[in-house]
Amino acid sequence: MATARTSYVCLACRASYKQPYDRTRQRSCPRCAEPLIHAGSAFAPPRRRDTAAWRTLTVLLNAGVGFHKSCCGGPGYRPRTLREIRERMTYAERSGEPVARALVRYNVS
Repeated sequence: MATARTSYVCLACRASYKQPYDRTRQRSCPRCAEPLIHAGSAFAPPRRRDTAAWRTLTVLLNAGVGFHKSCCGGPGYRPRTLREIRERMTYAERSGEPVARALVRYNVS
């Protein structure tokens, strides 16, 4: 039986790697030797030259937002642009809601 594989990301190299999940092992990038960030099994990496998408991804992963499958399919809503990130960060600041929770909100009214 095949082992479940999940995505690990190097933000410095803009690279994603599918590897078996192991909570105890710290993985490092084969290109730059920096630690990899666990992104989740539902992660789809942007193209390497899409700098805006990688900046958005950097904010999400550093805030602790992952791309893990839920019971009903994918990871749920994730902002795709820097404008959406700014709106949710402003909302978090004004409302006092934690940043990670505000980033995955569909509407910030």
